[in-house]
Amino acid sequence: MKKRKPTNLFGSFLFLLSLSINFSSVMGQNRTVIPVNVGVVLDDLDSLTGKVWLSCIKMALSDFYASHGSSTTRLALNIRDPREDVVDAAAAALDLIKNVQVQAIIGPTSSMQANFVIDLGDKAKVPIISFSATSPSLTSIRSSYFFRAAQNDSSQVKAISAIVQAFGWRRAVPIYVDNGFGEGVLPSLVDALLDVQASVPYRCAIHPMPTDDQLTAALYKLMTMQTRVFIVHMSPSLGARLFAKAQEIGMMKEGYVWIMTNGLTNLLSSTDASVIKSMQGVLGVRTSVPKTEELIDFRVRWKTQFQQQNPTIIDVELDVFALWAYDAAFALAMAVENDGTGTGRNSSFQNTNASINSSTDLLTFGVSENGPKLFQSLSNTKFKGLAGDFSFVNGQLQSPVFEIVNVNGNGAREIGFWTPESGLLKKSMNSTNTNRTYSTSKSNMGPIIWPGDSTSVPKGWEIPTDEKKLRVGVPVKIGSPEFVKVVRDPSTNKTLVSGYCIDIFNAVMEKLPYAVTYDFIPFAKPDGTSAGTYNQLVDQVYLGNFDALAAATTIRENRSLYVDFTLPYTESGVVMVVPTKDSKSQNAWVFLKPLTWDLWLTSSCFFIFIGFVIWVLEHRINEDFRGPLSNQVGTGLWFSFSTMVFAHREAVVSNLARFVVIVWVFVVLILTQSYTASLTSLLTIQELQPTFTDLNQLLKNKESVGYPKGSFVYQLLLKQGFDDLKIKAYQSPEECDDLLTKGSAKGGIAAAVDETPNLRLFIAKYCSKYTIIGPIFKTDGFAFVFPKGSALVPDVSRAILNMTDGDEMKEIENKWFGKQATCENTKSPFSDSKSLGLNSFWGLLLIAGVASSSALMISVATFLFMHRHILMTRGTSVWKRIGVMLRIFLQRDLSSHTFRNKNSGHVVEASPVSSSIGQPSPLSLSNHTGPASPFFSEQGTPVSVAVYQNPEIPTTPDQG
Repeated sequence: MKKRKPTNLFGSFLFLLSLSINFSSVMGQNRTVIPVNVGVVLDDLDSLTGKVWLSCIKMALSDFYASHGSSTTRLALNIRDPREDVVDAAAAALDLIKNVQVQAIIGPTSSMQANFVIDLGDKAKVPIISFSATSPSLTSIRSSYFFRAAQNDSSQVKAISAIVQAFGWRRAVPIYVDNGFGEGVLPSLVDALLDVQASVPYRCAIHPMPTDDQLTAALYKLMTMQTRVFIVHMSPSLGARLFAKAQEIGMMKEGYVWIMTNGLTNLLSSTDASVIKSMQGVLGVRTSVPKTEELIDFRVRWKTQFQQQNPTIIDVELDVFALWAYDAAFALAMAVENDGTGTGRNSSFQNTNASINSSTDLLTFGVSENGPKLFQSLSNTKFKGLAGDFSFVNGQLQSPVFEIVNVNGNGAREIGFWTPESGLLKKSMNSTNTNRTYSTSKSNMGPIIWPGDSTSVPKGWEIPTDEKKLRVGVPVKIGSPEFVKVVRDPSTNKTLVSGYCIDIFNAVMEKLPYAVTYDFIPFAKPDGTSAGTYNQLVDQVYLGNFDALAAATTIRENRSLYVDFTLPYTESGVVMVVPTKDSKSQNAWVFLKPLTWDLWLTSSCFFIFIGFVIWVLEHRINEDFRGPLSNQVGTGLWFSFSTMVFAHREAVVSNLARFVVIVWVFVVLILTQSYTASLTSLLTIQELQPTFTDLNQLLKNKESVGYPKGSFVYQLLLKQGFDDLKIKAYQSPEECDDLLTKGSAKGGIAAAVDETPNLRLFIAKYCSKYTIIGPIFKTDGFAFVFPKGSALVPDVSRAILNMTDGDEMKEIENKWFGKQATCENTKSPFSDSKSLGLNSFWGLLLIAGVASSSALMISVATFLFMHRHILMTRGTSVWKRIGVMLRIFLQRDLSSHTFRNKNSGHVVEASPVSSSIGQPSPLSLSNHTGPASPFFSEQGTPVSVAVYQNPEIPTTPDQG
């Protein structure tokens, strides 16, 4: 029994499986499949593109129902071919809605056809699903029943602008078909270019069905213009003709840049080889399609089936529109299956006006009752399609990744990718990855072969063929001739232009990475005189009469509204020049000016203090510092102050005093030398002072001021409050000198106001008479002028930066302004030398103070230590003991080596100690004799003194 058990189990399994299959077969036979009418509006079904797209739609339905065997609906396709006609497409849609009562329409093909069909679908509540109408203008219709199963053209403009930014192109010209499809992308494209500082100087609109002559004329017009970056947005058929004609007239050579939108690039796989040949070097943006196993399998199956149905067509490839057609049909089948029971679908139209019988009357078609449910089902449909993740957001397909290709050889070569989050990438990545920063670096793209088989990046512009030379304007007799000088040779009738600005301009142009030819054109009247001011000269660039200006043109905010300036090539600022005056004899107390009052006061206090310290250290042992009180005070002060001129004749015998004198003499030496140098500077170098040091002084005194004729300085002076009658113009440095010499009182001017470079040149000629004050206004310096948006400005600015880093700029300056080096007072206005203050010498004075104070404390401490027994005496008041110490301090120190030889063999002076401190009894008369007081002893009068002897204090000889 146990051996037969497996056989019985296997038999039971086969029996159950058979029952299941039979049950499913019975149920399948009993299931009702409901057909659902769906319209398909496609152009040129006999063309290759039409056959490919329709075959993909049919395969999508076949694949859906094969994978969804339990579905209860089947889409019944009702196909119409409007043959690229807008009216026929609208009529086909109307017929499908009114007569066939379709639940949805796939198509139409073009954006212009969709404009009309979308309105019909919205009125009948029939969803319109287009996989090829990409114009952004369709979104503005705001129809709830329009679904775009393709990328919106505006989604690619950021990718195109990223390419423009990566290569630094400043201008781009759109070439587009002149219809709704072509114009729809322009607003978003222009905005995207402006976001990367690239302008659109002009647009080239091409008729939808142009003749060859019209195409040639449009391209020749582009050749006469400066920009060489073209963005092509049109249908593939028109684009093929455009590139063929561009190659024919020489616009596919080196220096040109062509960028195709995805309307052209997405169909390159089905483009003829002859057309590809005319597109060599072109860049293109196309939708990035992930290479999945499902896609590879579909390609194989589709090719097999298509080849069987069209045996005469060989080597056909799928484009992204075919994949979108497949995904759109698949999504519609899924939505129809999911939106309800599917019953009564073909009779679910409610006629709003059934009395009128017409097959095409707009008033007679009904409204789909299932439309809102199908709309909701389509909005919620999500799946992984052949072209990527398929889902609608506000009726728009979300597929943000673009592939950047370069047309070379027989097809397009991938060079990079672009995503909204990461910008340019070398390799494709998930568009939802936000870990990377946005990049517009050209290093993130592969190598590119440009038109003309060039590997060098085109600069994006050229000098137009009808204007091969730049017209560079130069001023005539405005400002100093050292900047710009225009001379006409009468023998040859040629104009010779020279000067600092001209040399800088020539040097900058030579440093450009490409050749630019130009002619200098004087801004002059027929008689050779100046045609206007600098503002009028700048206006000529704005009006297009000049392509550039090579002059001493100041960067001003109001001018920058109409023209572009390069980086400045000179220093900036507005200064003024005023006459100088001799003020040396006008100040009788100039000898006090070298030192500040606090240094004078501190120095005086130190002289007195040092004199006191020397007296304390010397008066007990040095006869030069003894005598009457007035003599001792005078000697101490004389000794201290005489060190200023090193005229002291008193010798110092104490080591401590010698130390103090050495330090103090060093301090005095530094002070006197500094004082002498500062006073010398005041009496010699600072002989000349400006008559005015501030613009407000001129304004307050109602003085007249001058400015170079035609300069913007005139407006600055008016803003400062100067009367128009007080502002006078001059035309040459000589005239300016004459006006300054006269002065304001005699009809001249008190000051000349101009930019720094001009007045530096003026001072170089008249440095002995005038000085520069300022800057009084801030400006941005001199620069070259170009038209607004000129592509030359960035390159010229970089060349100016390169020159400022080298020696060439200095060489040109020395050539034209070399004699400025011989003039001393050109760089900065006159300024008084500052008096020497205490902060410059506090270190020296601190050293002197510490040294003298230390010596004083050591001397006092030594004296107190030697007479400490007096201070320690008991039974007497403190004040008496201090008085005794002072009297001892004022006497000679006979124990000093200076008195030791003199005192040997003579009577020693009596000590006053006992008389001052001893007890009144018992009295004893001392054998010592001496003066009654130290001052008497200095007079040399001997006096006998009775001494009160204290038994505790031994009698000692006098220490004074």
